[in-house]
Amino acid sequence: MPVSVNIPLERAWNSWSSRPAEMVFLPLGLRLTPLAFAASTGKACLFEPGDAVTLGRHALDASLVELQLSHAGTTLDWRYAKPDPFSLTGSWQTAKAGEWGLRFWINLCLSSDSGEEVRFDETQGAAIIRVGHRFAALVSEEPPVQVTGHASLADAVQDYETHGYFHTRSRAGAAPVLVLRFNLEMMRDNRFALAMADRQDLAIAQARALLAGPEMVPPQAEGEPAIALAALRDVVAWNTVWDGINQRPYTAISRNWDLGKFGGFGVWLNDQFYAALMAGELDAGLARDNLAAVFSGATPQGNLPCLLTASDAWVDRSQSPIGGFVVWQLYLRLRARDLIEGAYAALARNHAWWWRERDPGGTGLASFGTSDMGEGLYKGTHFGARNESAMDNSPVHDEARYDKATRTLDLWDVGLNSLLALDAEMLVLMASELGREEEAAAHATRAEATKAHIRETLWDGDRGIFANRRRGGGFVKSLAPTSFYPMLAGAATPEQVDRLCQHLDDPMAFGGDPVIPGVSRTDPAFGDNSYWRGRIWPPFNYLVYHGLRRYGLDERASALAQRSFALFRSAWESRRICPENYNAETGEPLDQPDTERFYSWGALMAKLGIAAATDVTPWHGWEIANPGGEGELGPFASPAGQVRLALSQGRLSLIQGERTLLDTDVAGRISQLSMMDGMLSLRLPPLERACFLRFPHLHAGMKPRASLDGEAVATTEEGGILVHLPASAKAADFELRWRAGVKHKASRS
Repeated sequence: MPVSVNIPLERAWNSWSSRPAEMVFLPLGLRLTPLAFAASTGKACLFEPGDAVTLGRHALDASLVELQLSHAGTTLDWRYAKPDPFSLTGSWQTAKAGEWGLRFWINLCLSSDSGEEVRFDETQGAAIIRVGHRFAALVSEEPPVQVTGHASLADAVQDYETHGYFHTRSRAGAAPVLVLRFNLEMMRDNRFALAMADRQDLAIAQARALLAGPEMVPPQAEGEPAIALAALRDVVAWNTVWDGINQRPYTAISRNWDLGKFGGFGVWLNDQFYAALMAGELDAGLARDNLAAVFSGATPQGNLPCLLTASDAWVDRSQSPIGGFVVWQLYLRLRARDLIEGAYAALARNHAWWWRERDPGGTGLASFGTSDMGEGLYKGTHFGARNESAMDNSPVHDEARYDKATRTLDLWDVGLNSLLALDAEMLVLMASELGREEEAAAHATRAEATKAHIRETLWDGDRGIFANRRRGGGFVKSLAPTSFYPMLAGAATPEQVDRLCQHLDDPMAFGGDPVIPGVSRTDPAFGDNSYWRGRIWPPFNYLVYHGLRRYGLDERASALAQRSFALFRSAWESRRICPENYNAETGEPLDQPDTERFYSWGALMAKLGIAAATDVTPWHGWEIANPGGEGELGPFASPAGQVRLALSQGRLSLIQGERTLLDTDVAGRISQLSMMDGMLSLRLPPLERACFLRFPHLHAGMKPRASLDGEAVATTEEGGILVHLPASAKAADFELRWRAGVKHKASRS
């Protein structure tokens, strides 16, 4: 991994490498690597991908990183913390001993990518490395039994496996890789610290001072939304790695794949968009990093490529266009205009590419295909074309033929066309925001035309469901959750939505438990239980949820979100896995060998769990909800910045730092929440009883003026500005204005 300064300082120390237990300080290329040796097996272990590592909590900035490391029957609870950007502390505790502790050795290996010599100062009990003008010092609470020197980490492994733990000839005071050796008889538990300074003595003193303080461990999350947010954070943080080939951070499909399977990096188009969406729940910078990984691959032909890796480029294909939907949600959440300024042109070119390359007859409906571009694997084949759907072996494409003349499958795909209609709608919103009214009008025309074609051509009246259809022919037999995507696009009539919901409820179709199967339960392919043939996939649940929300079917959407998160939680809390997919009968993710156990988009199920408390959508804006109960959610990214939600005794508080922005006893979902200097607006749900809204950071000197559906309402000053709300059977729009620029009141939650 090359040295890099292109990283925010607060994230410089992180689990950037393929080894999850290894911490790397990118600006200097420093590595702190655990190494274990078990005499019972004669094997040493650097805890590479595939080794026995359970990924625990992981803050995005690595201020807390927890793992469980297992080797030869011994299990260690391992923890890192960051008191400041230039310091790192750590500890291990023996959870289970697989052999006599004297024969199990745990080692701290200090090295740098540029090969600087690491020295051990016996007087100070510190391993010291100098990179440029900066010193780093590593110390431990219990001193090492011995210190050995090696040319590389691989040499350190070989030394153990060749000579065992009694060997002393590798002792050294200086080497490119210095290894501090401990055994579990003498050091069953231990703490260590590493500090940096521009003077050696200061670095050592700071490291020693870190060990003198207590180890602070934050509490576990409580309450479903908080557990969901913590899970999403952990998955995103663990899968965020450093792409040394392109010199960038990004959230990988899975850290188990990208740094090994793909030869250094791998950008699947839709996976990367979902990674950006989930990162945006936490941090705007990481969301931008993931969007950059997508848009940097845009082709001269116009499409965003299906897959880019260190060894292959599938530029002949794209993937179903979810980019506009993702980018607009990020814009609504982060209110950062540069997001759409940077994305719009590439998304518009990609949208135009679909109609130019994938609608060979000018029918107004698109098909999947593979263009005569590049040299990607599967180019120009039936599988390559269906691969563009991101549903590689789904039975919904079994009946399709590959048309070599047009390089497309000979069927119109309902999922693709629904997402194209949605994409056009999102481009309308972006173009309007950017003042490109003519382009917005053109996108709007395209969106409405596509919706009409979906309603008229892809609705199978006999079965009462949308379905894929052969060009010029009949409907295909197999159905997938993509049959519900016309709701997401706003293409379905109310009557069609009613029929669709019947299929979603039918336990012989897409109902039953768990949900949503990747193909109807009556389809012969359902029993295959192989990848997209029958299994449950998080993107299906996520997109169908938003389709239900768009049509106001909030109770159905909430039930789907709850069931989705419950399925996720069953694997997460028992085994700390975030699977790629699930068995649609048992809910077991690892019942067949093809499922990756820590896959980024698996956290879409956790995102649905967060939606019970807060969400941002194109149809409802920023929402916060008061479902009752006790607990706290956050911090999370919002249009108002980093905020938290606190629930207590039937009240909901929205908190930013030390300041409470809103305190209310309104039950249900508050939507279209907007906050800016001098104005706040929101949409209230129907109120079964009289309620209140309190704004503790405001005061009467700001001359507040409140209105409800345009009618003035009184305000009083009581712990801030207080507004009493009458019971109401319908939703209502609330607005509060005040004199901007007047100092806010200090308030605490």
